[in-house]
Amino acid sequence: MNDDSSETGAGNTLGSVEKAFTILEQLKTVERAGLSELSNQLDIPKSTVHIYLQTLRKSGFIVRDGDEYSLSFRFLEYGGSFRNQSKLYQVARLEVDKLALDTGEVANLGIEENGLRVLIYKSEGPEAIHDNAPIGEYTNMHWTALGKAMLAHFPTARVESIIETHGLPRANEHTITDADELFAELERIRERGYSVEDQDRRQGVLTIGTPIMNRSTDEVISAVSVSGPKSRVDESSRIDDLVAAVKKAANVIELRYSHY
Repeated sequence: MNDDSSETGAGNTLGSVEKAFTILEQLKTVERAGLSELSNQLDIPKSTVHIYLQTLRKSGFIVRDGDEYSLSFRFLEYGGSFRNQSKLYQVARLEVDKLALDTGEVANLGIEENGLRVLIYKSEGPEAIHDNAPIGEYTNMHWTALGKAMLAHFPTARVESIIETHGLPRANEHTITDADELFAELERIRERGYSVEDQDRRQGVLTIGTPIMNRSTDEVISAVSVSGPKSRVDESSRIDDLVAAVKKAANVIELRYSHY
């Protein structure tokens, strides 16, 4: 086997493609870097990194500014095109906007992909505290209200598979890191009909989430949530209002999804 391919338990993979994505992932992490920096950070020879950078630049996926390289907006074109084709996005976007406007907070729409939560849309209300979560952000499912709302309605075997694949890493001292504790939390979510992210990932942020179900199959397809400062959201009357608003949004999205 040559240097451009490697074998895994699931079959063959192309080492050259993996290396290209390793470089892209590093550029995403550091935002911009020079040839020598990337070579040192990734422990890849400069000559090899240079070839990959030139190829990616020629393809339009990275740009060069002086001696530094960064990702290009070509990724936004691909992601935006794919998202616009999503039935869920088409039926949910306006309702997420309305949820943000009605609550004044940040409204979020997420899905599960490969065992991770993906943020596919968010909208900020007039009183929202801006967060830096980018559209397309991937996080562990158990870190977020969106993720936990979906996990609560997955079959147990699927939740166990996600835990086996991704583990239960800690984001901070509030994160659930024990499987039994997580399953107990998922049971509480099913009983009350909504999930809570009480600083599980970000200090000072409280989020209320609820699943979006496919009414034809009774399977969870997504989740919607509202996020705000814990000091403002963590009041019994305020939480009740947010829960009602999030559930109403989910209900409308489900109806639109069913009749789209």
